[in-house]
Amino acid sequence: MKKGIHPEFMDCKVTCACGETFMTRSNKESISVEVCSKCHPLYTGKQRGVSRAGNVDKFNKKYGFTQKETESE
Repeated sequence: MKKGIHPEFMDCKVTCACGETFMTRSNKESISVEVCSKCHPLYTGKQRGVSRAGNVDKFNKKYGFTQKETESE
């Protein structure tokens, strides 16, 4: 490796919007992220059902299914 051309690799503090912080290594001193593994819906199991329910209703309306037909199956 050539000397003097590479950035310094140091300890880095990562801060999430939910308040979670953890340490890692990077060429920056601090990193701010919007979503981490503590608050991401995929990891917490708290997925938003609103968008899925809207897609199901849209599908049922598009293909002419009624509420009674979908409940009996």
